[in-house]
Amino acid sequence: MKIVIGIPAFNEEKNIGSIVAKLKQKFEQVIVCDDGSEDLTSTIASSMGAHVVKHEKNMGYGSAIKTIFNEAKKIESDILVTFDADGQHKISEIDLMLKPILENVSDIVIGSRFLGKTKELPTYRKIGIKTITSLTNVMTGSKITDSQSGFRAYTKKVLNEISPTESGMGISTEILIKASKKEFRI
Repeated sequence: MKIVIGIPAFNEEKNIGSIVAKLKQKFEQVIVCDDGSEDLTSTIASSMGAHVVKHEKNMGYGSAIKTIFNEAKKIESDILVTFDADGQHKISEIDLMLKPILENVSDIVIGSRFLGKTKELPTYRKIGIKTITSLTNVMTGSKITDSQSGFRAYTKKVLNEISPTESGMGISTEILIKASKKEFRI
């Protein structure tokens, strides 16, 4: 089974090296989409063994995720796990993300920042995330607790059947709406 980790990155030279190094200890394939960084993000990620795709200019989070989806499809990934470059996610939790997919219970798994031991977020961000999540749940009929989390796992079927178009942060919601229409298990 080919499990690929995809990391959207913008000016993350401080974090990207250690994150890629740790991921490469467990996963053979790590894709970094450098979204127009003006620092050494690409150089460091590449030197640590990641497959790097660089946008010449900053195009937005959604564009980076689209690039990662396309690269994951090209290399025929069975599962894509998206993982933020800022160090907010725990590599040790990737196995928990994979479990529902490996057990054929889910097609998409979202790592929620609001379940279990939660990371402290500024109040305005919590309110914004929870508002968007509530609206997403209404539109999809889901019971998601964190629709904006960048820590996600997708099956090959999702990669092949969903083509995101959003360039900005709206991609997180777009993917879930399209997945809901296709009756994917989230």
